[in-house]
Amino acid sequence: MSKRMKICINTGGGDAPGLNAVIEAVTMAAHNRQWEVYGIKCGYAGLLNTDEIINLTPEKVDGIASIGGTILGTTNKGNPFMMPVANAAGETELRDLSDRVMENFRRLRFDALVAVGGDGSLEIAHRFAEKGMPVIGVPKTIDNDMGGTVITFGFDTAVSVATEAIDRLHSTAKSHDRVMVVEVMGRNAGFIALNSGISGNADVILIPEIPFDIDKVCDKLMENELHGHRYAIVVVAEGALPRGGDVIAKGSGEAGRQHVVLGGIAEYVAREITQRTGKDSRSMVLGHLQRGGSPSPFDRLLSLRFGAAAVRAIEKGQFNHMVALKSPDIAMVPLGEALGMQKRVLIDGDTVLTARDLGICFGD
Repeated sequence: MSKRMKICINTGGGDAPGLNAVIEAVTMAAHNRQWEVYGIKCGYAGLLNTDEIINLTPEKVDGIASIGGTILGTTNKGNPFMMPVANAAGETELRDLSDRVMENFRRLRFDALVAVGGDGSLEIAHRFAEKGMPVIGVPKTIDNDMGGTVITFGFDTAVSVATEAIDRLHSTAKSHDRVMVVEVMGRNAGFIALNSGISGNADVILIPEIPFDIDKVCDKLMENELHGHRYAIVVVAEGALPRGGDVIAKGSGEAGRQHVVLGGIAEYVAREITQRTGKDSRSMVLGHLQRGGSPSPFDRLLSLRFGAAAVRAIEKGQFNHMVALKSPDIAMVPLGEALGMQKRVLIDGDTVLTARDLGICFGD
């Protein structure tokens, strides 16, 4: 394609370090082709209320690659196919407003959308692609559970934050002979817990892919006692579950939300350890600390590569695809194919085997 393009970009789902770097790369790569670039605020809200659209220029994105969050804002409750709307009775109901989004996209004469998000946001993008919108997906999630790519941006930063927290907890746990149970994000994938747990020298790692037996966790802690190791670090993914039990959730969240709100597993594990062993156990939830702050150098570079690759894909007319890391190169993967192969920790993979060789317990 050689014509002058008018493109837009949005960021959806949970925030992740590196979103601003993608925005900077898309803006700069487009302007260097003399294209126009517009930012859609808060997911698809800007295509429902067109006052929420801003013109992106090199001056507006200068230096934002190192800043956390997203200058466009994001939401995990803004699915235009299931949008919460108040009816005449004042009650909230879900309506399909996707046709209005399509009408505004065409009325504004956009040639393509760069949709940055995880599986929920990119599923929405894929549905718009099926309605005729030219879409390029950019995979974003700290959970690293998006299929089709070796890694998603945001993951490396989240693991770094979690590992630093675990490192700090060693000294206080040792001082008091305590068991510290650290809950990390990851939804139904254990990548953050596994990588930070190994890097942070945890004694136990509990992940969704390996349902745990709390008695075996306690056996590991008591065995440590016999060897003079009177404190312990347990890293647990928010989606981990006891064998034969269910995940612990805070609730389904507000209407239109993409996912159930997980949380509380660390408190459960700490309470069970105290009751079964008598050891002083405390729980800590890292929560949104893993999402905040500046992206790591790896995430900055990956995000910039993804953003620039998205513009090249638009130039080639390669729509309804997602940019992906296929080490060492960036490749294009059909969006539907990527969405159909959600990633989870391989329980017989090298990383889990490494943890077992180090003596780390998975509660199985």
